[in-house]
Amino acid sequence: MASSVVAMRRTIPVLLTATLLLAACGNDDEGSSDDTTGAADTEVEATDGASTEPPVTFEDVGPPPTNPDKPTVDIPSELPEELQITVLSPGEGRAAEEGDTVIVDYIGVRSSDGVEFDNSYDRFQPFPLVLGTGSVIQGWDDGLVDAQTGARIQLDIPSDLAYGEQSRSDIIGPDEALTFIIDVRAVVPPADLADEPSEAGVPASEGATEVTTVDLIEGDGAELEEGQTAVLRLVFFRGDNLVALDSTWAGDAIQIPMTEGGFPGLVEGMPGMKVGGRRAIVIPPDKGFGAEGDPTTGLPADTDMIMVVDLVGLY
Repeated sequence: MASSVVAMRRTIPVLLTATLLLAACGNDDEGSSDDTTGAADTEVEATDGASTEPPVTFEDVGPPPTNPDKPTVDIPSELPEELQITVLSPGEGRAAEEGDTVIVDYIGVRSSDGVEFDNSYDRFQPFPLVLGTGSVIQGWDDGLVDAQTGARIQLDIPSDLAYGEQSRSDIIGPDEALTFIIDVRAVVPPADLADEPSEAGVPASEGATEVTTVDLIEGDGAELEEGQTAVLRLVFFRGDNLVALDSTWAGDAIQIPMTEGGFPGLVEGMPGMKVGGRRAIVIPPDKGFGAEGDPTTGLPADTDMIMVVDLVGLY
């Protein structure tokens, strides 16, 4: 179980700080790349104290994996003079509105010739944005209103709703029209802190030897399966006295893959939930922080942990 304990230690800080990291990825004109969302602006330049070891080469690791979901883009026959929204495949469920978090995969090309400048598919990491906050170009903020989970949308964006007269790079020049294909993975409404789970209805637990679950609210949406990614909010309770140790409700919803190597207790306890549901997941120490507990969160040694999870989306 040592690997599960290590994974838990690494994952807890990621869960609780993910939204802070994403908040830094806006459309800062001075520090951004061709990436419209800012999702690719995460490389750190080497300093004088950087390692002098030789870089890893293509021959060392082989070619990067390819994503079969990455679409090809048919550019418009004429450059767009106004925003053109084409729903290539319909979605279902909540229609996105200002303030919602929309989680997407995307590919962006020049409308003039189809030259690609950015995509999220090759990173295997969908990008979350909050509509109406100006964190992305205006063509996205406008074009993703009413988008639904599962939709594939093409946005042909005139330059004035993209970067206007700014030159972003050798690929995105001044007055450049841009075309995107966007796969909407999830549409998530903002959290209402009045709905944040308390200890009411949560079963206390001491000496658990396996992951167990109690459904506090039955969902009515799609059912989460192994291998998918859950979009969720959670509150982390100490098992013996139900003291809340941490919560993600004050930030954006987080994304956890239901795959081996993910967050151990959640990977075992979440499949079968439906979107809209709330589940208490009891996690024994050997699938949590182990015999030593975790001083960072205030969990004592050899103490059960309970995650109360609200499933707000999946893909």
